[in-house]
Amino acid sequence: MARFCTLFSGSNGNSAYISGSDTALLVDAGRSCKQLLGAMDARGIDPKSIQAILVTHEHTDHVSGLRVLLKKLKVPVYAAREVLDRLCWDQVFAPDQPLFAVEDGARFQVGALEIESFDTPHDSVHSLGYRISTPDGRRLTVATDLGYISDAVRERLTGSDLVLIESNYDQRMLSVSDYPYQLKKRIASNIGHLSNEDCSGELSRLVRTGTTRLVLGHLSQNNNLPELAYQTAQCSLTMDGMQEGRDYLLQVASRSGPSEMVVL
Repeated sequence: MARFCTLFSGSNGNSAYISGSDTALLVDAGRSCKQLLGAMDARGIDPKSIQAILVTHEHTDHVSGLRVLLKKLKVPVYAAREVLDRLCWDQVFAPDQPLFAVEDGARFQVGALEIESFDTPHDSVHSLGYRISTPDGRRLTVATDLGYISDAVRERLTGSDLVLIESNYDQRMLSVSDYPYQLKKRIASNIGHLSNEDCSGELSRLVRTGTTRLVLGHLSQNNNLPELAYQTAQCSLTMDGMQEGRDYLLQVASRSGPSEMVVL
């Protein structure tokens, strides 16, 4: 049995919980240690059950709680070598912290979970997504911070039972926002973030290839609304003949706290 929930997911902080068999881990720790522990408590997650933290990249909304959380959990950290180097430079880690450098396409084990990493196109020193396989054959994939869906990303998404995929911004809201032009350009670029429209265009293919749980994540606080992300995705799926509750279940991850626990 696999279990999944986002503890936080948005432009102001990200962290996701994944477990299977007797192994549990976190992907990112982008809120304060107190907030992360509170979110785990709200979903009945024992912090002592966490056996590793996978870091996607070094941006603050993915690592801001990492330093203090590691003092509490004392677990290994997995990330791209460039990300580990940057976090070491920022003195996030204690001298005896177990660190494991992950390359694109690497496969490794954390307890009973098999993990495969893949590059994601984003403006960081090295951004990764993760596909996690459980002993009973479930696959859960985390793919946020995407300027676009590359062939490599699409390959790792395909065949996943559950996908956490970025639906960061609404194109109209971004275009009329008070953000500086260069920031708007960066967000909408191929190394920025994925819009509601671009995200929704990928969902039908995922459902056709076996994905039954779709979680829309990393929503912008200023340039998106949960209702807009949900409606854009549902409309696209409906137009392609997909029926919610029959072919898929759709959830929008909360920015402000833990989302509903998904059990597979």
